[in-house]
Amino acid sequence: MKNKLLIVLFFFTFNCSLDRVSNTHGYRFVESKFDKIEINITNKNDVRKIIGPPSSISNFDNKWFYIERNKTNQSLFKLGKKKIAKNNILVLEFNEFGMVSDKILLNLDDMNKVKRIDKKTLKKYEQDDLLFNILSTLKEKINAPTRRKKSGGP
Repeated sequence: MKNKLLIVLFFFTFNCSLDRVSNTHGYRFVESKFDKIEINITNKNDVRKIIGPPSSISNFDNKWFYIERNKTNQSLFKLGKKKIAKNNILVLEFNEFGMVSDKILLNLDDMNKVKRIDKKTLKKYEQDDLLFNILSTLKEKINAPTRRKKSGGP
């Protein structure tokens, strides 16, 4: 019995890798490609040749976003929990001619500096409003025949 347990334990530890397993999502080597992009010289077509199509495009202003995230296993004792090793976001802003007007590279340290604002959105209507009272009265009158049928009344 002890020999079987030792053999199983041996194969378990033998199959465990000492190398860290990392998973990369998004684009690779965004930091090195950041240096190849020049403000007021590089256009949208050049950016597509250097990096590729963007991860996301802003609908409001002319910005492109490239995202790179790398997660690695922490240790054998953490039982597969992953840690973010690299989190780079490249933000490119274009002018009306399609030339790069601004470029920003956000990394993991910048992600930790983001502050959350706790503001509550107030509703635009009040429940004591005249329109609310009229609509709720109409709703009650519309639903009244179904209530009579469910309760068995005339």
